[in-house]
Amino acid sequence: MSRKKLPARSANRKATSRLQLQGAAAMSRGWSVPQRWVKNFVGVFLLPVAWVLTQTFFSAFSKAGHDADFWMSEEFWFFGLGAALWTLWFFGSIWSLGQPRPLRAYVFGHELTHAIWVWMWGGRVSHMEVSREGGYILTDTHNFWIALAPYFYPLYSLVVVIGFGVASLFWDITHVRETFMLMTPMQWMFLLLGATWAFHLSFTIWMIPKGQTDLTYHGTFFSLVIIYLMNLLLVAVILIVGSRHLSFAGFGRALLENAETFSAQAVAVYRQVRAAMP
Repeated sequence: MSRKKLPARSANRKATSRLQLQGAAAMSRGWSVPQRWVKNFVGVFLLPVAWVLTQTFFSAFSKAGHDADFWMSEEFWFFGLGAALWTLWFFGSIWSLGQPRPLRAYVFGHELTHAIWVWMWGGRVSHMEVSREGGYILTDTHNFWIALAPYFYPLYSLVVVIGFGVASLFWDITHVRETFMLMTPMQWMFLLLGATWAFHLSFTIWMIPKGQTDLTYHGTFFSLVIIYLMNLLLVAVILIVGSRHLSFAGFGRALLENAETFSAQAVAVYRQVRAAMP
């Protein structure tokens, strides 16, 4: 069986990762417009969506900022502490070792995320290999969601949520006041969520400028827009869940209002340009 190699990521010269697509049917024949051109064109039309979502997010963040309970909450402080501790470790490892650590854990999470999204799309993963130098999976399914998933899907944060969710089926961890290393279970959960979220964000930012083939295969511009949108959506969800004065319904209404305002402004600019043309 022939194979078409579809590189998924290249970390650097020492650590590379590949997503290989199996099957001769994957080989394109004849002339056609490169998909990355089409997707980059689509990315241009996604920019207004990114603008409206960004505007709505910062409006919601400003509203949450007036909530003193949000900034003083136990959840916020331990989430922030976890993020700060990981950030210190991340830059400290780069400064002392030349690369962030643990690189193998990131590569494993990266490839496993590819595999999870392959399974979500009904595909099959026949092999996965992980090392500090890089990794790859062999699959019969490929699309831009599978390729870009590791850049917006915080796998280890989800593991923390699922782990504490399973524990809550057996113990009422929300009301447990007993401590382990001076912290309650809920404090540990938010600390780990902050650390794993910072792990995801820091490695994502570190990897993107290194010529990732995950991005270039589907068009770098299009890929960056999708990564930005998906990460911003995730942060918005975290903000809404963490603030008592925000709701998904309210965020949705604000999103529609900002979209209508943007559309009206775009139409007004278009009419002015048309009127100025000879």
